[in-house]
Amino acid sequence: METLRLIKPTFIASGKRKTAIAKATIREGSGKVTINKIPYENLPSMFHRLMIKEPLEIAKTTLGELKFDISVTVRGSGNESQIEASRLAIAKAIIQYTKSIELKRAYVEYDRNLLVADTRRKEPYKPGDSKARSKRQKSYR
Repeated sequence: METLRLIKPTFIASGKRKTAIAKATIREGSGKVTINKIPYENLPSMFHRLMIKEPLEIAKTTLGELKFDISVTVRGSGNESQIEASRLAIAKAIIQYTKSIELKRAYVEYDRNLLVADTRRKEPYKPGDSKARSKRQKSYR
């Protein structure tokens, strides 16, 4: 007789900021959160740790104790953009996992950028110039 294996549901969500792209995978577990295989508690900056902790704390206060593991893989851009992209991916993953409208409302009320990506990008350079906007001034004429 075959034994029935229960497959734990896994959800994947992505977040973007500038050229940083984060992919968060969430599954049932003990509450570990890793970013590029490093526990978020070991991030070098206290500010970065707090930014990653925000969506987790809001979920905890809104829905009570939740047990899930989140693994985030982030590539591109700089440290700040990677943290913001990870934060967005984590919040989206928790919403997918819990399917809670109340939590979604709490995220938007706290900070809209927890669920909506910041679409600002670097403006391209203009032809014949070394900058995106202002032209060089001429000293004659």
